[in-house]
Amino acid sequence: MPTTASVLSPLHGVCVIEICNVAAGPFCGMLMGDLGADVIKLESPGAGDTLRAWPPHTGPENDRLSENFASLNRNKRSITLDLKNPKDNAKAKELIAKADVLIENNRPGVMKRLGLDFDSALKLNPKLIYCSISAYGQTGPRANEGGFDVTIQAMSGIMSVTGEAGGAPVKCGVPVADFTAGLYGAMSICAQLCHVQLTGQGVHIDVPMMGTSLAIAALQTSEYFGVGKDPVKLGSAHPRNAPYQAFKANDDYLVMAAGTQALWESVCHILKSDALLRDERFSTTALRAKNQVALKDLIELILQTNTAAYWIEAFSKAGVPCCPINQYSAVLSDPQTVAMEWVQPLEMANGHQTKTVVSPVKFNGKNADIAKRPPRLGEHNDELVG
Repeated sequence: MPTTASVLSPLHGVCVIEICNVAAGPFCGMLMGDLGADVIKLESPGAGDTLRAWPPHTGPENDRLSENFASLNRNKRSITLDLKNPKDNAKAKELIAKADVLIENNRPGVMKRLGLDFDSALKLNPKLIYCSISAYGQTGPRANEGGFDVTIQAMSGIMSVTGEAGGAPVKCGVPVADFTAGLYGAMSICAQLCHVQLTGQGVHIDVPMMGTSLAIAALQTSEYFGVGKDPVKLGSAHPRNAPYQAFKANDDYLVMAAGTQALWESVCHILKSDALLRDERFSTTALRAKNQVALKDLIELILQTNTAAYWIEAFSKAGVPCCPINQYSAVLSDPQTVAMEWVQPLEMANGHQTKTVVSPVKFNGKNADIAKRPPRLGEHNDELVG
């Protein structure tokens, strides 16, 4: 039987070198650290990871540190090396030779110029799992193009289906392209750990942000493949289901999703509207989706008679999924968030006490620990490189 500690830290003993900046790569590294890996964050001297400069900065006036950086860099150790300096480059190679995994999110070609590309690293360490996260991938006509979350959301099609019909282009409010790539990277590394253990052969993992953003759009791409037409922006609505979106009550918005015929009938009962139930335009899921603009207008006429809180309670009691549109202050204090212990205290390197959202995955009912606070730049130089 595995011990509780081993269940909570399944990657204990796995050494990860992270040569990354900002979001996609650091998120991937943090996921590995949350699972118990020893993540060594290799940063440039001086500024380090550029995310360290992002506000908000908190703590004593003469020692303020980035909360953004802290949110993506727990469970790591930090060292500083100038990889263009031969002596520091040699130290990096020594670390890579002993590691199990290397994660990098530089533009293709950068690591090769430093002599730290996959082929070079594999000569140092034949069992190395080398994960490259980039905007477009390591090959192809766009491989040398840079990219950030917003450009990848635009390029991958996400922005074309985000926002209200006829409105200006908007991106998803969460950097979904960055974090999707990080998730794919961590999942792929964990899978390859088993393969390398069995074969002794290292592997290169190529994680393209454009590709991973396209991959999570399966419903949109399948719509295009099926009918040959581009999916369009529908605001909060769904192209194949209704009522399934945000609605306005007399004081605020709520989201209600009646995704089955039985739920639709419950909605009509709660709204006390036999007319909606008898209306042939709304008799099936497909027809409700086809006529959802008219359906929304009719539902909102009834919702205007009471508050969002009233309708949320009424729909929820009947088993119809319905909820408020939370701001982060609300969801972070929601009873479910509290019960699941997703928010945990976090100490900054300057002693400032803050909070963070930890891995939401439980193992045998327990959350993984925050074993290490976010590190200062180069905090572990003496410990790791002398």
